[in-house]
Order: sequence, then C-alpha cells, then structure tokens
Amino acid sequence: MNDRPGRDGASGDDAPEFDWLYGKKPSGSGEPRPDETRVMPTMPRPSGPPVPNPAASRTPPAAGGSAPPPPPTSPPVPPRPVAPPPGPTPARGRRGPKFWISLVLVLLLLWVVYLVAVPLYAWTKVDKVDFEPAGHRPDDQPGTTYLMVGSDSRAGLTKEERKQYGTGDASGQRTDTIMLLHTGSGPNLLMSIPRDSLVEIPGHGTTKINAAYAYGYADGGADGGAKLLVKTIEQNTGIRIDDYVEIGLGGLAGVVDAVGGIEICPTTAMKDKLANLDIKKGCQEADGTTALGYARSRHTSGIGDIDRVKHQREVVAAVGDKVMSPWTFINPVRYWRLNMAVPDFFAFGEGTGPFQAAKWAMAMTHVGLSCVVPISDLAVHWDPTRSKQMFDYIRNDRTDDIPKALCTATGLPK
Repeated sequence: MNDRPGRDGASGDDAPEFDWLYGKKPSGSGEPRPDETRVMPTMPRPSGPPVPNPAASRTPPAAGGSAPPPPPTSPPVPPRPVAPPPGPTPARGRRGPKFWISLVLVLLLLWVVYLVAVPLYAWTKVDKVDFEPAGHRPDDQPGTTYLMVGSDSRAGLTKEERKQYGTGDASGQRTDTIMLLHTGSGPNLLMSIPRDSLVEIPGHGTTKINAAYAYGYADGGADGGAKLLVKTIEQNTGIRIDDYVEIGLGGLAGVVDAVGGIEICPTTAMKDKLANLDIKKGCQEADGTTALGYARSRHTSGIGDIDRVKHQREVVAAVGDKVMSPWTFINPVRYWRLNMAVPDFFAFGEGTGPFQAAKWAMAMTHVGLSCVVPISDLAVHWDPTRSKQMFDYIRNDRTDDIPKALCTATGLPK
C-alpha cells in the first residue's frame, strides 16, 4: 500500500501513478518493470560564444558616485614566431673564422714585441766609447758622418779563436780598418782610409794613420785611442765626425756566421797563411773565418793595403745585405744570434742610442758610392788636390756631385 501523495495532490492507492523522477506516468499498469531504463529528456545546447551576464560582472556603484568604467580588454596576443629548422651541428673541436683571425693577430703582436725587445735587450750590453776629442773641432756640418774602425786587438779572443782566425798573439792595439760613411741629401758614400796613409798625428809627427789609435790607447785606454784617431782625421780632412762605431777583430766573423755566411767574389785565387786564407777565384759562399781572412789579407796582390780595403768594403756591403734581408726578421734563431753578436764584438760612441745605431745599419745597406781616399802613390800619400776636392764634397753634403774619376776603387786617378 502506498500512502505517499502523488504529484497532483492525491494520496494513497487511489492516486494516479507518476514517475517521481521523470515526471511522467510509467507505461503499463501498476509497477514499472525492473529492467526498464529511464531516459532524461535532452535539452539543446546554445550555439556560438557564451553570452556574458552583464549583471554578474557589473560592480555596484559606490554611494553617491558614478559607475566605474569597464575593465580594459587585453590586447591581442601576437602569434609566436616559428623558429627556423636547426642547421647541421658543427663537428666537435671545429673553430670558426673569428677564432683563427684572433689567433693570427695575437701571434703577430707577440712577434712585433719580440722584434723590438731583442735589440733593446742586446743594447743594454753594448760598450760605449767616449770618442769626441777636446780642443778645437770642425763646426757642425750637413749630413751625418760615421767613423768606422776595425781594431786588430786580440783581447777577448780565446786561444782556439786566435788559431782559427790566424791572428797570432800580437800585443797592443791598432786599427786594421778605417772607413768614413757619410749620409745626407745625396747618395751614401763609403770611403776607405788605408791604414798605411801617411798623415800628421797631433803630438807624434807624420806617420801611418793607424798608429794614432795605438798612441792614444797607450795614453788613455780605448777612449784615448778613439779620441786621438778622431782628432787626427778631423785635422787632416776638415770633416767633423758625428758618430763612432768600433768592431773587434772577431766581430766581423761573428756577424757573418750569425747571418749564415756571405758571398765574396775574389778576382784571383788567394792564399795567405798569415790570414789563414786559401780560396779560389770567382764568387763563392764564405763563412765568418773565410770572410775575415779575405778582409785582412794584404799579401796576395801587388797593391797590398789598397787591395785589402777594397775587400773590406765588399765584405761590409755583403754583410749589410744579409742583415737587412727579410729572412733575418722571419727566422727567430738568426735574429737572436745577430743581435747577440753586437755586444760581443761592437762598441758605439757615447750618446749613440739604439735608434741611431739602426740608422747606421740601414745606411750600410744603401751605399751609393764606394771608393778610397784619393792618393798619389802606393806609398799612400794623399793626393793634395784630389783629396781636398773629395773632402769638400763631403763637408758640404754634395756627394751627388762627386765625379766618378774622383771616387775610384784604388784611390789612384784613372
């Protein structure tokens, strides 16, 4: 028996049967079937975007005020850019071009530092000579004139080196080589002064010019030798000496070996036991020992010292070409050996710095005129007329006006 009231207000058994959940009368009479499925009526969904409820989103206005403005709408979000497809992954250890360019620049900078630092370091070990004599001297002149002296001192040479170079054990100190190098507005002039030149040496009368160094050395050491030699040359030529370079006996050999040898071109075969020299005629490569013997030998020709100064200028020019060749600055070993040979064998005048020394070295590689001081005979008397003309050209820096007949390989007139 069912005492529950029906949805139409009836109750008990007499009330009509309605489905309380679905709101309709079950099919058939009486009780619903146990296996019957009841379906809830479907409702259609609204299409399109949802309609906002203005009432729900509206904020009630404050008392006595106006309604606030609606909230700002968010700007549209731009589309996210699409990344390009990834390229090939570089191989492990591969460097880009910027890395190699940076590496080359660093290496070039280090090389420039090396080229500057090595000669500066070598220069700190170079001996200096006070060469400027006291008393009256010629006035300053245009251009620059260097006095280059090759000393025959055996000081500093070992017993083995004296045997190798054939120098013997002679004591004292004389000048085997005397040259003037003039630079200025015209071509560079390299002029040899034969060591046997008969000139007036202040305080010692007329004698061979190489004795001037020996006299001064005996009185005041190396500085005294340089000062008296400079004074002798200035008084006999009227040319002011601006800078001084002295090369020890082993210096030439050391520099030649440092640059890897030079080429010499003797016009005859030369054999000289006193200079430890034995070479054939014609151009050939020479090491330091051979080059030194070639520059020192004076017993293989009929003109003795005149022929020797010619060989000396040849060797000096060949050394200059090798020193300034690109290979000297590319090869670090050769560059080091060359610079380290300077303090062992060279001395420079007081006041000369590395820049002035570099100018001298550059001038030695660009010699336009090479000759011997004009002489009148093989006894090496200077020609009074021709030598005066030569000295005037140098004093006035007019080397471009020197006639070929005045600048000869032997000093004798053609």
